[in-house]
Amino acid sequence: MSTFTHAITVANPASGRSREIDALVDTGAFFTTIPGQTLRELGIEPTERRRFVMADGRREDMSIAEAKVSVNGGQVTTIVAFGADDGLTLLGAYTLEGLTLVVDPSGERLVPQDLLTL
Repeated sequence: MSTFTHAITVANPASGRSREIDALVDTGAFFTTIPGQTLRELGIEPTERRRFVMADGRREDMSIAEAKVSVNGGQVTTIVAFGADDGLTLLGAYTLEGLTLVVDPSGERLVPQDLLTL
């Protein structure tokens, strides 16, 4: 499967301060991960810590908080993880599901998904 980046906007839900960032689309990541320095600059403060399993198998406790994330005109309040200050931004599955977007790997794009209801 290919990897690709996509522009997202991250915002502080309380103040509205925002920043556009290129994120690596990573459906293997549960939460969206954003460099901690970027989140702190937006005034987003950690609310708790959770244990994560990294791609190389290491386990690491990371801070999390709520942020607004916008992609392709849609917006959702979601949980974001505070990544390394010099690390990548990863657009994770939890945020993609909240935005009802799925990955088109051959077209390297995000596409709307129809919602299911019973």
